[in-house]
Amino acid sequence: MIRPATREDYDNIYHLVRTAFATARVKDGKEQDFVNKLRASSGYIPQLELVMEVEGELIGHIMFTKLIVPVSKGNLPSLLVAPLCVKLAERNKGYGSQLMKTGFSIAKDLGYTSAFLVGDPEYYQRFGFRPTGQFGIKNKSDIPDRFVLCCELLPGALKDINGYVKIE
Repeated sequence: MIRPATREDYDNIYHLVRTAFATARVKDGKEQDFVNKLRASSGYIPQLELVMEVEGELIGHIMFTKLIVPVSKGNLPSLLVAPLCVKLAERNKGYGSQLMKTGFSIAKDLGYTSAFLVGDPEYYQRFGFRPTGQFGIKNKSDIPDRFVLCCELLPGALKDINGYVKIE
């Protein structure tokens, strides 16, 4: 079952994110604190913080927050996907994909057309994520370009866009 996170879930989410990222290929060890920082920010969208439960146990989490991308035509309202995680024992069962697809669906219903993230390009390419440079968007983060990715939630949303993204 996928549902919006509630305040009662926050401690469990913190623990899940910390333990899930302990075995991740791309991590900085502070992902659980980043969740709290994003949740406290003005970009937090409660209906886009989702959890997955299996038999009453919290086994997955994803969060999408507002991200403004400066482009040649002004500002592009977009989303930052951070983080996506699934409990180690529950990986490779499609749960991460279900969380991402559910988040994409809600995001599109809310009018968002693109999403950005920092992560493993081999994993995230299955959802349409590609390096930002392939969309004409420069990475101005301290993070290596190959890990800063974006995708179109609406086909053509990033066509002929020139701009930059800075993810901290």
